Amino acid sequence: MSTGNSNLYARFRESYAGNDDKVVLTTTDGATYSFADIHRQSAQIAELISSLGVERGDRVSVQVRKSPQNLCLYLACLRGGFVYHPLNLGYKSKELEYFIGNAEPALVVCDSENEATLSDIARSAGVNCVYTLNGDGSGSLTDASKAKGQSFETVNCESDDLAALLYSSGTTGVPKGIMLSHGNLLSNTETLVDAWGFTADDRLLHALPIFHVHGLFVAIGCVLLSGASMRWLSDFDAGLVRKFLPECTSLMGVPTFYTRLLADPSFSDDDCRNIRLFVSGSAPLLEETFVEFEARTGHTILERYGMTETNMNTSNPLHGSRKAGTVGPPLPGVDVRITNDEGEELPIGETGNLQVRGPNVFVGYWRMPEKTAGDFTDDGFFNTGDMGVIDGDGYVSIVGRAKDLVITGGLNVYPKEVELFIDDIPGVKESAVIGVPHADFGEGVVAVVVQDGSAAVSDADIIGACRENLANFKVPKKVVFVDELPRNTMAKVQKQRLRETYEHLLD
Repeated sequence: MSTGNSNLYARFRESYAGNDDKVVLTTTDGATYSFADIHRQSAQIAELISSLGVERGDRVSVQVRKSPQNLCLYLACLRGGFVYHPLNLGYKSKELEYFIGNAEPALVVCDSENEATLSDIARSAGVNCVYTLNGDGSGSLTDASKAKGQSFETVNCESDDLAALLYSSGTTGVPKGIMLSHGNLLSNTETLVDAWGFTADDRLLHALPIFHVHGLFVAIGCVLLSGASMRWLSDFDAGLVRKFLPECTSLMGVPTFYTRLLADPSFSDDDCRNIRLFVSGSAPLLEETFVEFEARTGHTILERYGMTETNMNTSNPLHGSRKAGTVGPPLPGVDVRITNDEGEELPIGETGNLQVRGPNVFVGYWRMPEKTAGDFTDDGFFNTGDMGVIDGDGYVSIVGRAKDLVITGGLNVYPKEVELFIDDIPGVKESAVIGVPHADFGEGVVAVVVQDGSAAVSDADIIGACRENLANFKVPKKVVFVDELPRNTMAKVQKQRLRETYEHLLD
């Protein structure tokens, strides 16, 4: 029975009412955590954070390795009304300086090996509290929280109270803070639990990172809101996935998960004997992967479509036809439409700008009211920046990305951010960053560079500089030097021509 509290954690707790001793999480080495364990540890962490003077609505910036304690930290933030701000482990100092400076957290939590760097960045941003949390659960956050009480009263939250702040770089190269409310996360999770048929009998194989929407909100949310359980992998390992698949009922992954499983010729339907649902998202699933996986295992992968700003928007059905190359119809409560550049809705079958509206759509961009207003229509639709088409059955297909986004291994790379960095390297006149097909990651980052002759610069120089300053997933896999970039009559770089030219560069 719902308490009426819109706090997402309060709803999670309801799902385990009277069954607190149920094991919710089991690690690869067999360590188990009941809901009572998670409830107690998250209470201690919430109590610690409160004792530090962190108040409701304050940000807690987190760059740590995936662990059960990391999960408890996230849940502690929900319980205390603190805004959880997860950071990709790959971010380097220059990137972290921006994120910490812009989010202005009251507390930073990081891995011990990065404590010196993060402490300097935090201090420069006026943040006095820095705690550590390691992948094995150790760290000053764990040590300090053990002395705290094991009961913490989960705060009452309104639907529009912020739960999380995630950053997604824009085409201008300036990262945008995406404000997600308790209501956004709760409404979308309730919809997914129902749409995908999650129950307390389910066991999810959780091999995703938990610093972005897919692993943090979708996977964990479906488990905790349905009272289910999960086998917890620190990261994706095809051998471990195969080992634990037979005990699980579902797997959520990015397309790379499925291509790596299929790369093992011994992977078969026997590995999937108890699985009822395979879900793919965060990047386009190739039709050939969909077909090969079905032929090998007898399972049709359920592909869905979401983004950081909206969580999930559409999904192929649990029961019914799952069409290869589509992301399914809109989820209940979500409106999706295709428009032309003038904002006029287009007929079925015509390609245009994909817009969405619903309770899943974010509150707005952190401290960017003009950008927020510009990305929403007068009638409340959010302009996703994706190009799409809706067929006669209502299934949506994503056919392009108006913002030139590169999705590599399920992670977003915004070309302008990388281009701005490369353009500052001595000897570079200008650059264009594109995504081209990659057998393992779906897309790989490629930089097409024009030199200015002022200094000698090689592909190794550019890749090395990127590796030192940017997260690894943003680093170009190849650098191509050209005399000039192709442009249209309006002098805009024709990235589609570049993608076609270098389509097989990473074969």
